[in-house]
Amino acid sequence: MRNAVGVFDSGVGGLTVVAALHRLRPALPVRYIADTAYFPYGERTPAEVEARALVLAQQLISEGCVLLVVACNTASSSALEQLRGRFAVPVVGMEPPLKPAVERTRSGKVAVLATPATARGDRLARLQDAYAGAAEVVTVPMPGLADLVEAGELAGERVDRLLHRALDPLAGAGIDQVALGCTHYGFLRGALEAILGQDVEVIDPAEPVARRVLHQLAGHGLASPAETGDEADIVCSATGDAAAFEETVERLRHSGAQLPPLRIVATADQEAPA
Repeated sequence: MRNAVGVFDSGVGGLTVVAALHRLRPALPVRYIADTAYFPYGERTPAEVEARALVLAQQLISEGCVLLVVACNTASSSALEQLRGRFAVPVVGMEPPLKPAVERTRSGKVAVLATPATARGDRLARLQDAYAGAAEVVTVPMPGLADLVEAGELAGERVDRLLHRALDPLAGAGIDQVALGCTHYGFLRGALEAILGQDVEVIDPAEPVARRVLHQLAGHGLASPAETGDEADIVCSATGDAAAFEETVERLRHSGAQLPPLRIVATADQEAPA
């Protein structure tokens, strides 16, 4: 995995970023770690999430990754600055796409869908202070939604019930932009658009983050393949049950998720530092 981009998340959510990277640059080698042994990060303390991020970053760098993507809003909030201070490689994080939502709104009303941890986090509060301006921002915590995606559920009664319970109160409120504050939610974009209607734009940060990665590779003079060429390996592993992770990936594909070919390998569990 020399000259690869290393990506990690607590589970399958970061694969939305991996898929976007593969669409933009199929020849780019990617190494992905799903920290399923510690999923969900939202139930961990910030110190625990920071510890996990440091362990996973070190592993990816030791395998030859030249750039890291923290494909998780919670981990970015807890550990992004620490990672950038600790490691010499560029580190790209995730944040709810509030800025583009505010820039695109016509009604002046936007919503952010987020895990409870992200919804109450300082990073989202800072984003609102920096970019909300005169816009009205409604933060909608989505407890349990990432768990359903992590189980490979993108449709069905449980998904519909949770989405309607969270989104029906937005109807008639004039919201025309919805920013996704969790990488897992990108897999549900179709379901979200069906409920929200054609007058509401759903903004998934996966592709903008992927473009940021390519920009960072070029800006730091790091090896980046041409836009055309043979598809590179996307090597994935999970810190928890590898078979369960592979089953979830297959369920996501069966449910319509557009994922590139993945080579899933076994890996030893990584313990967090004391």
